[in-house]
Amino acid sequence: MTVVGPFGLSVRDQVLEADVQAGLAAVEAGLLDATKSEVPFITEAAQHLVRAGGKRFRPLLVMLAAQFGDPYAPGVVPSAVVVELTHLATLYHDDVMDEADVRRGVDSANARWDNSVAVLTGDFLFARASHILADLGPEAVRIQAEAFERLVTGQILETAGPQDGRDPVGHYLDVIAGKTGSLVAVSGRFGAMMSGADEGVVDILTQYGERLGTAFQLADDVLDIASDGHESGKTPGTDLREGIPTLPVLHLRAQASAHARPDDLALVELLDGDLTDDARCAEALRLMRTHPALEQARRDTVRYAEEARASLAPLRECSAKTALEELCGAVVHRVG
Repeated sequence: MTVVGPFGLSVRDQVLEADVQAGLAAVEAGLLDATKSEVPFITEAAQHLVRAGGKRFRPLLVMLAAQFGDPYAPGVVPSAVVVELTHLATLYHDDVMDEADVRRGVDSANARWDNSVAVLTGDFLFARASHILADLGPEAVRIQAEAFERLVTGQILETAGPQDGRDPVGHYLDVIAGKTGSLVAVSGRFGAMMSGADEGVVDILTQYGERLGTAFQLADDVLDIASDGHESGKTPGTDLREGIPTLPVLHLRAQASAHARPDDLALVELLDGDLTDDARCAEALRLMRTHPALEQARRDTVRYAEEARASLAPLRECSAKTALEELCGAVVHRVG
């Protein structure tokens, strides 16, 4: 058994392991090349998060999906670079919106420089992704454009909040389907499409990515409360502090509204207060970590991961399919 990719995903096939490792190494080189500029400061800022590392979750999915066609096809690695560059660009923008200080265990770009540098660096990465995408053909451009529209729409919906009468949990799941699921779905789609896999396989891996992306984001929601920061690479309670309505908080609010238990109402009041105060934020984290709402969010994470696994059933049995199934378990393992 060997370990490759995020979360200690185990790959038991030596040929598959070699293909994936070679593909991810090529993606890493492609990321560094794509983030170089004639202006040294731009290179430094653009490579800030690249060099900080990360799980390379999306490129890994591209590499595994490509195993259902020709994994050595020329468009596979560039498409993986595109999805990771796009993801990295959104992180620069997210950190500005969230006023985050830490990303992937290092200072966020906005903390190290300022908001303007972070936003413009994100824009630079989007531009470089578009440049690579143009060489992959009009269909790839269209797919990426549609995914990017969904991503931005998800962000806007999160900012605007649910309309009157809309279930906040349902609204939130729509948000993360756009913000996270869309780009993970493209990862599965690009890997299969660029490798020349059958259209039915492309559709299956697109649906798989959508569900897995949702599970991945829900796991991050749980980790924001439950982790010590090493797993997520962010300061625990960042979302709480910024008032971002993640799934555990939404479940808490629903329970408080339905049952009006004094402890729940007191915790909601605490969350609605000023959590920029370290002591108040620490207390909110302590109480959320023992609240049933956190366990409910864990169960939701497992459900989406299991739906992703089930969607793979029509695919032929092979080591890549097994690895994709284990990736579902790896996402769930993060939240305990």
